[in-house]
Amino acid sequence: AVVRMGSFLGCKVYYTKEGYQGMVDGGDHIAEASWASSSGIMQKGGTVIGSARCADFRQRDGRLKAAKNLIDKNITNLVVIGGDGSLTGANLFRQEWNSLLDELKATDRITDEQRKKCSHINIVGMVGSIDNDFCGTDMTIGTDSALHRIIESVDSISTTASSHQRAFV
Repeated sequence: AVVRMGSFLGCKVYYTKEGYQGMVDGGDHIAEASWASSSGIMQKGGTVIGSARCADFRQRDGRLKAAKNLIDKNITNLVVIGGDGSLTGANLFRQEWNSLLDELKATDRITDEQRKKCSHINIVGMVGSIDNDFCGTDMTIGTDSALHRIIESVDSISTTASSHQRAFV
């Protein structure tokens, strides 16, 4: 849905493969998304672009690398889908953004033009967790997917049990 809306609005949209790890690693881990590349994934549970815990992103040096990789692709807007760790990391990244840019500029890793062009970062956080334990949400993205999988499994077992005239536990 994010890719489709971004494309509709005329934005360049990117997948960050393996979450924050992909943002720290850069290169092919930050790949342009398209209408076609997002087809047929809406109904799939989990994330098709991968997800990874990232020890590097917990340290300022990792966030510095991530900022550099985003600036190289002129990315100043992020949609972060995840749980407490992902959203906490996004908030810290947002808070540090200007000081990260200052450090990158001071060490000549970005130009004045890049510093001006990417002077701000906008982050939208979406709760995606099977825990359904976030205050202010009725149901998270991951919970809905997990419950649907459970219902599908129970329905399948019931049908199979009925056809075999047996009870399944």
